[in-house]
Amino acid sequence: MMLNVTTAAQVKSTSLNLEADAVVIGSGAGGAVMAYELAAAGKSVIVLEAGSHVPSSRFNEKFPDMLELLYQDGGNQATSQGDLLVLQGRCLGGSTVVNGCVTFRVPDFILKKWADEYGLTNLTPEVLAPYFDKIESNLGIHTNQPHEINENSRKLQQGAEALGWSVKPLQRNIRECALTGHCLSGCKTDRKQSMLVTYLPWASHHGARIFTDTAVTRIVAEGGRAKGVEAEVRDPETGRTVAKMSVQAKVVVTAAGAIQSPLLFQRSELGNSSGQVGKNFACHPSTMVVAEFGSDVFTWRGAMLGVYVDEFEHPDKGGFVLEGGGAGPVELGMSTEPGTGKAYLDFMSRAKNYASCVTLIHDHNVGQVSLVDGKKQIDYQIADSDFPAMKAAFKAAARIYFAAGAERVFLPTGDKRIIESVDDIDAVVDGIENNPFAIRMVSYHPQGTMRMGADPTNSVVNPYGETHDVKGLFVCDASLFPTSIIVNPQESVYALSNYIADHILQDQAGYFA
Repeated sequence: MMLNVTTAAQVKSTSLNLEADAVVIGSGAGGAVMAYELAAAGKSVIVLEAGSHVPSSRFNEKFPDMLELLYQDGGNQATSQGDLLVLQGRCLGGSTVVNGCVTFRVPDFILKKWADEYGLTNLTPEVLAPYFDKIESNLGIHTNQPHEINENSRKLQQGAEALGWSVKPLQRNIRECALTGHCLSGCKTDRKQSMLVTYLPWASHHGARIFTDTAVTRIVAEGGRAKGVEAEVRDPETGRTVAKMSVQAKVVVTAAGAIQSPLLFQRSELGNSSGQVGKNFACHPSTMVVAEFGSDVFTWRGAMLGVYVDEFEHPDKGGFVLEGGGAGPVELGMSTEPGTGKAYLDFMSRAKNYASCVTLIHDHNVGQVSLVDGKKQIDYQIADSDFPAMKAAFKAAARIYFAAGAERVFLPTGDKRIIESVDDIDAVVDGIENNPFAIRMVSYHPQGTMRMGADPTNSVVNPYGETHDVKGLFVCDASLFPTSIIVNPQESVYALSNYIADHILQDQAGYFA
């Protein structure tokens, strides 16, 4: 299906004044679904994406190149402390273009917590089930079959089964996976059902107009009601503004993600009567635990993510999951501190023998995203109360790998820590302290910052995604989540965006009259 996009290079005027029923800011999981649902219902829709339109023909499967081309800040978006990279897509389709395809429904116990603590009694498993069903059908979401579970994930599976721990195949939004393992660099074969190849072309088919290289600078509101946005079309090579844009719209939907959405609200000086805009940042700080085996693993071959261990998913049991995630030799070295010179060469010479898994913890919302002197600042450090979950994840991963026959386990610590036997696990892990740069962390799952809730004094948007302060101004990305959800968030964002779109369409007189 054809995807019609207007890029900066195609804009010939220095001033664009547009009108639509709805303007959607961001083209990732939330924005693309919202744009399609509104456009399919006959509404005129404009999508504004700050990133560029990068077709899959430009994905070269070299991760450093794609970090620079497809990711926010060239892959260097980090916390102010500098010890946590926050990786987000900055391209048409957003993070759905560069994620690992893994999909989960919001766990039921998380929905219960949201209902009990934040008044979101409308978001029950029964209410959301039809939305998840629809999304899963549209995006080819399926449980990994045996051929999609590579040797790397089989090591995790074998170890967990030997210990009697729950381990399951992951679900992914992919059709006929080519098993190349380059998910994080974009899917060159278009098998990944990202927004770039699904909902955005579908929205375009129904008349949605899509502009890339277009950064929204301010949301406009009058008399407590959203009226549209102001934006700048910028040359992606130079950053120079080539055109000023204004869009008048009856509905404004922010889907720029948990970093950019609060920054936009702060620049616009809107929606913050609660003082919660930018607060409550969580991110599932992730690490990679690497184990060495006496046999070949080739962790980078096959589907990147195969199985996960959910034995400890519930907060009462630990609040973490382990996912069998593959990585290339360079990434393995980045996560384990192999040293330099001979030590580095020695480590790399055994790269084919390493297996790796990703740890995700249920961190609590202790971070903040803010504008400081007009510039983005992300403040986050793992809370002391969350650090035991991180260490418990390391111990569980190590036990699994030794049960699978590993010779040693490398921990993702700033100092070089290697566990040589199962008897050493507790002593080595217990010695890790919660200090900056103690652990090599990355986040693909920024959440919070625009908390959804029934009480306008402690949340930014209501249970239907509309800001408490401004009528017709909605949010539909992972910034909505009142808490972190422990698992990969993309499917939950898809479903919530569809749910919010239906709410808007059910009150057309209120929003589009």
